[in-house]
Amino acid sequence: MTRIVELRAGVLKKNDELARALRSRMQQAGVFTVNLVSSPGTGKTEFLKQTLIALREQGYRVAALVGDLETENDANRLAESGAPVRQILTHGLCHLEAAMIGDHLEGWALDALDFLFIENVGNLVCPSSYDLGEALRVVLLSVTEGEDKPRKYPTIFNSADLAIVTKMDLAAACEFDADAATASIHSVRPGLPILWTSARRGTGMSEWLELLATRRDATRTVAAG
Repeated sequence: MTRIVELRAGVLKKNDELARALRSRMQQAGVFTVNLVSSPGTGKTEFLKQTLIALREQGYRVAALVGDLETENDANRLAESGAPVRQILTHGLCHLEAAMIGDHLEGWALDALDFLFIENVGNLVCPSSYDLGEALRVVLLSVTEGEDKPRKYPTIFNSADLAIVTKMDLAAACEFDADAATASIHSVRPGLPILWTSARRGTGMSEWLELLATRRDATRTVAAG
């Protein structure tokens, strides 16, 4: 058991070192990197696709990396946005790592991007331990998953900078209790900002886009200072 713990600590240490280098590289290039984490089925890919479309319409230069165990289905869906997209296949690994991000950036001119989105593997456990060099970590929760999901998986919510509730167009049908969900989120991460969205209906998307622009501008101001 001691050997396993030591190996895990070594893996995380190496990942953190690579993530710090990635973060510095992104900051120097002026790229705002967003890591989207969730369980499978939250509508993460559709949410990201609509985000890419909207940002491109606003004149931003965007790209995405998407992680899955197998298939390039999600990358193909995201590519419909017109943004450059690359699939990362983990072949059984339940999360993305900083080394994977670095490897899949080869050939991209980062200074030609404003935003880079990383759609992590659908999992609420493993991704919480792996820094990918992102500037913003967003955890998504669907109304179909139940209000108590944050209490069951507190670590991922504790490591996030923002929570986004998706599929709000289905809230009534699911008898989703927004107050209970808020209490659940804040019980494990007090004060964590929450956005309520529906990618299908466009609900909350303008607030999301405004938040992205504001956070990116703030990061660029700090870097310049």
